[in-house]
Amino acid sequence: MAGDEPATATETIRAYYETLRNGEPLGPYFGDEREDDAPYVKFGISERLDGSDAIREGLAAQTETTANWHVESRDLRVTERDDHAWFSDEVLLGWTAVEQGIRYEFRTRWSGTLERRVDSAGDDDRPEWRFVGMHVSTAGEL
Repeated sequence: MAGDEPATATETIRAYYETLRNGEPLGPYFGDEREDDAPYVKFGISERLDGSDAIREGLAAQTETTANWHVESRDLRVTERDDHAWFSDEVLLGWTAVEQGIRYEFRTRWSGTLERRVDSAGDDDRPEWRFVGMHVSTAGEL
């Protein structure tokens, strides 16, 4: 991503979807908690990951054990402010669990918050906008 960091929160979200489709590492899209922050949380369809380290470890395991991702955004809505943004989307989501050979497909709802951060470490693989919270759930009806 060096020199090609997404300029907006919307571009970051779309880049995240593309990275997921391509089976590439997703950890760089998530921020690191600061000393005074509560742990960031990422809810997936069947898990809760608390804290930056757990999020990165969980996403790395997901990347290693899944393939053939289908990510189709249906209603992305993003509000961006100076340093924060929030979003919601309806996403057709599918993947194959590699070891089991099982295909999963869901209509999902996504929401989350991003924060614009300058990367003081100079790590060019990290986007300027970073997720600080994400929630993915299925859209089943009662």
